[in-house]
Amino acid sequence: MQLQDTFGRRFNYLRLSITEMCNFRCNYCLPNGNDCDTPKGGLSLTEIKTLVSAFAAMGTTKIRITGGEPALRKDLTDIITLCKQTPGIEKVALTTNGFLLNRDIKKYTQAGLDAINVSADSLDTRMFAAITGKEKLEDILAGIDKAISAGMHSVKFNTVLLKQFNYKELGGFFDYLKHHAVTWRFIELMQTGDNTTFFADNHVPGNQLKSILINQGWQRIMRSKDAGPAQEFSHPDYQGNIGLIMPYSKDFCDSCNRLRVSSQGKLHLCLFAEQGLDIRHLLASEDVEQVCEAIIAHLQDKRATHYLSEGYTGATKQLAMLGG
Repeated sequence: MQLQDTFGRRFNYLRLSITEMCNFRCNYCLPNGNDCDTPKGGLSLTEIKTLVSAFAAMGTTKIRITGGEPALRKDLTDIITLCKQTPGIEKVALTTNGFLLNRDIKKYTQAGLDAINVSADSLDTRMFAAITGKEKLEDILAGIDKAISAGMHSVKFNTVLLKQFNYKELGGFFDYLKHHAVTWRFIELMQTGDNTTFFADNHVPGNQLKSILINQGWQRIMRSKDAGPAQEFSHPDYQGNIGLIMPYSKDFCDSCNRLRVSSQGKLHLCLFAEQGLDIRHLLASEDVEQVCEAIIAHLQDKRATHYLSEGYTGATKQLAMLGG
């Protein structure tokens, strides 16, 4: 079985949210904290095993564990191990705010983690605190150094570009990449149900930064088959690379290769889908074949695009719901 929609797009990449909770208060996502209106208790290990086995049976080779903040689950290491030991899964990645990275990165790598993406919206300690509500930058950077020392080959930073906050820091981000062999990904701010005014004040078009890179001699890198939506660039004068995630760019959805499952067991065909499709009752029954049949049936309803440029945000109130 292969996951393919009616537009010929194939899906080999699952983004699995294991909690909606987050302990940061990023101004573009959760400035007032979580509403706590989601039922407590994410998917159990048994439910996750059924889900991952089903996706692997349908050709999925990569799983990204997301949140909220996945490290808030005490069984995160067990989840990494479970995913990595599932036949057919070749790569397990983690997206995190990094608050426990300095303490736990060794456990993650021993569990089989292949790649890590860490949110870092500034390299200035005061600006970082202003954006995230936490004074954790130095500890997070120390955790990144440990990840690299532990042999983690794919280390990436995620930065949401904000006109009134970190956009003026581009030079500092570039300087960091001169001496660090990581990828720094700049994410175009997306409009969600809760950030309309903030979006209008802070949105920086992704193509604006792309023009800057090209003018400075950065060269586009070919994307691997299991990569996400970022356009990546390299430069001979820099050890690190730059990635751009530009959801408002033309044809952004044409290369979509990923599906999402929420911590409540709902299949989301798109980050901005109108609603999640409940498959948790099938996960609880541990019937892998039924889960496969349900996902394949739902996939036929996936739309050609997310319609973000038309102001459509679907059911996504804030990005912690599904890990962005």
